[in-house]
Amino acid sequence: MHQYKNVICLVTLISLQACSGAGVAPVANRGEVKETPATTSQRSSKSSVKPAKPKAVQNKSGYHIVSEGDTLYSIAWRYNFDYKQVASWNQVKAPYTIYPGQLIRLKPVLKKKGVALKKPQASTKKNVVKQPLPEKKPAPVKKPVKKVAKKTTVKPALPKGPVKWYWPTDGKIARTNSPTSKKGLDILGRAGQRVKAAASGEVVYSGGGLLGYGKLIIIKHNETYLSAYAYNSKLLVKEGDRVKAGENISEMGQDHTGRTVLHFEIRKNGKPTNPSRYLPKKRA
Repeated sequence: MHQYKNVICLVTLISLQACSGAGVAPVANRGEVKETPATTSQRSSKSSVKPAKPKAVQNKSGYHIVSEGDTLYSIAWRYNFDYKQVASWNQVKAPYTIYPGQLIRLKPVLKKKGVALKKPQASTKKNVVKQPLPEKKPAPVKKPVKKVAKKTTVKPALPKGPVKWYWPTDGKIARTNSPTSKKGLDILGRAGQRVKAAASGEVVYSGGGLLGYGKLIIIKHNETYLSAYAYNSKLLVKEGDRVKAGENISEMGQDHTGRTVLHFEIRKNGKPTNPSRYLPKKRA
């Protein structure tokens, strides 16, 4: 009997210890999502991911759709082509008139060897249908019309031979690494400072339709050389004007960084060239 009581006491003691030692299970609210802290490897992988840089937009179609204000010269300038090449690819003759909505080809036409098609031979048999002869009516008497000669203004041809260059404005030369700046010279100045034609020629573009150039003027000096004047605040000449070297054509403005600057370019057969090779060493 004494042993039986000892067994009962031992079982009771073991059960009490089991209940007191058991942990309480955590209780979470329904619908609650607890975030677990990110591990070191996860944090490092997130921090190493960098946003992708936007890719430069390129004309892969090989065509340019003419917009209001575009000229053949400005389109050729935009894509670094010689205007004579673009005119030849599109069979556009001088004075190179184009229209809004027109497709301008930006690559040469590839000639394909084709098989000559035989023209269908005309049938030798002809069905002759006799028709009654029309009644002859007296011809009306025509009154003599006086012809008035139209006055056409013919522009004198651009001068041939070497181009005599002058500095377009005064100021310090700034060195930058932007794609536009690398194509020419950036000349610092003050707001409203006058910009002059670097050589005599004809204005073939005056507007703000070329991305990255602001208000731009392009002057044609001969069949080989063009010059450009970008970031103007005011344009003093329009397309078709003839200008002389040293004539005021615009007022200096600001570029996309806020600098008051003139961006000046000279292009030979459509390709950018260093203006310092043509401009005089001493400024007038």
